[in-house]
Amino acid sequence: MRVLLINANTTPAITDRLVAIAQELAPPGVTFQGATGRFGARYIASRAASAVAAHAALDAYAEHGAGADAVLLGCFGDPGLDALREVAPVPVLGLADASAEATCRVARRFGVVTGGAAWKPMLEEFFAARGHGDRLAGVRTVAPSGGEMARDPDGAVALLAEACRASAEQDGAEAVVLGGAGLAGFAARLEGRVPVPVICSVEAGVRATIAALGGGPAGLMPHQPVETVGLSLALAKLLG
Repeated sequence: MRVLLINANTTPAITDRLVAIAQELAPPGVTFQGATGRFGARYIASRAASAVAAHAALDAYAEHGAGADAVLLGCFGDPGLDALREVAPVPVLGLADASAEATCRVARRFGVVTGGAAWKPMLEEFFAARGHGDRLAGVRTVAPSGGEMARDPDGAVALLAEACRASAEQDGAEAVVLGGAGLAGFAARLEGRVPVPVICSVEAGVRATIAALGGGPAGLMPHQPVETVGLSLALAKLLG
């Protein structure tokens, strides 16, 4: 079975890292194929960049999604998640949504730690819209973006550990989601530094996607064909 893993930012190194982590967790017979956004921000850190990323995610699915058995949107904040669920005939998972679902099964309240100050209100709105507002203890951000921390992991560990401890001790989180493609792999490095479990959003998303293989689409209203202008040929065909 094949899972299309869409990285809706435009940094191929992040895509490669996500695929490597996913493939390590995958059972025999499951292959993850990466697709990097063809246009947009190198790393998503604003509402504008997220809006462009939603388009890039749809574009990537149109180009590479044929024959996929599931889709994983590998960007925390899940830009374009419901749009992908509208057009894809297979399960579509997102890192943020899957992380919240997994964490709510083991904790009454969860916190989120990620990079980039603009993500705080964006994620608060996202989790409220997904029905997790009453379970969210809070969102804490550190100054560097996830992309910057991925380039300097040793320098990021202390910052992330401090934010995760504050989420637990001050916000009352019983578990903390470490959110973002750029923060993949950091959760293991924080073990013993934080008094509550730290959940890697990438690992949670991968596991949820593997569990969803063989299932049907999300059950949203099917996409109604529309006439389009200026889109890639593949996306125009998908939407038309």
